[in-house]
Amino acid sequence: MRVCMVAYTFYEPDNRVRRYAETLVRRGDKVDAIVLRQPGQQTRTVVSGVNVYKIQGRKLNEKMKIQYLLKLLLFLFKSACKLTQLHWKKKYDVIHVHSVPDFEVFATLFAKLTGAKVILDIHDIVPELFAGKFKAGKDSLFFKLLLWVEKISMAFADHVIVANHIWFQRLIERSVAPEKCSVVMNYPDPSIFTIRKQNSGTSDRFVMIYPGTLSIHQGLETAIRAVDLIKNEIPDLEFHIYGKGTDEEYFVKLVHKMKLENRVFFRSVVPIEMLPRLMADADLGVEPKLKRSFGNEAFSTKILEFMTVGIPVIASDTMVHTHYFDESMVKFFRSEDEDDLARCIVLLRKEEKLRRNLVKNAFKYIEKNSWNIKKYSYLNIVDSL
Repeated sequence: MRVCMVAYTFYEPDNRVRRYAETLVRRGDKVDAIVLRQPGQQTRTVVSGVNVYKIQGRKLNEKMKIQYLLKLLLFLFKSACKLTQLHWKKKYDVIHVHSVPDFEVFATLFAKLTGAKVILDIHDIVPELFAGKFKAGKDSLFFKLLLWVEKISMAFADHVIVANHIWFQRLIERSVAPEKCSVVMNYPDPSIFTIRKQNSGTSDRFVMIYPGTLSIHQGLETAIRAVDLIKNEIPDLEFHIYGKGTDEEYFVKLVHKMKLENRVFFRSVVPIEMLPRLMADADLGVEPKLKRSFGNEAFSTKILEFMTVGIPVIASDTMVHTHYFDESMVKFFRSEDEDDLARCIVLLRKEEKLRRNLVKNAFKYIEKNSWNIKKYSYLNIVDSL
């Protein structure tokens, strides 16, 4: 089978797109990917058997709707041209389009008309995502337009994948028939996340780690302020932040203002292959996402990654977090409450038995909810089209 992934993303650090593509390659399928290009990268590479075409650069600094939209439209045009060219030569059986944006699915027009089947994969529900990003209400023309685009995009696709069960219910109520929609969650890739933490409490530091996007809605400010509250109570505490984002400068200034440079450390984005070791070397993983409209429902794969490598997790009590996990495997704190987060960090620092129990129960969950088990749902979708 010949499959093409199309995604407005950087390929190497994107666990989800890579996991799909490389799963198909491992069973013998031929897979291409059309994606964004980072500075200094070649326009074509091969990664773990996947032919990767990098057709457009991007800087993560869009602040205005029109600026963001123009980049999305340019990628739509370029990806449509590249996909048409490749399909003419290779005749894809399935094209897997990853949203955001939903309308990227129309890049497959020529391929669909000439026999290819199309999957639209909803990583984030766009109307709610953009309404939050650009501060537009649900009664706004902007939100209603995005909702219309969502509906026509899903109507065009042969099948729709959605990232969690909360969004599945939302989408089948407003945009797609349930028989045309499936949930495939963003599980860690077991071929990458193979490391397990071996020792606990042997270092002279207690490291809390956050790998991910540096943006306000991720709740990093809450975590930074929590560190400030307990810096004297836990003198060996360090907070390591790996990632980039539109609000990085704000967080750096906040750390400087609070004189936390010797406690909070900003690191660059690292290849996904390095993440398991960095996580396993830490003592605690934190997911402080804000409990607001979009963040309340966006599932965090970081939690599963922390669980997989064997470190305890503190997470905000968002709707989606509490839907999938309980207090036996994750220590929850009240979203946007730095005092409550600080209390949880202190508790886990002091209670090694609690840390061990969280890790043990989390691993039981992971054994039943890993990509090795769940990948067959995706493969069945591909094979049934």
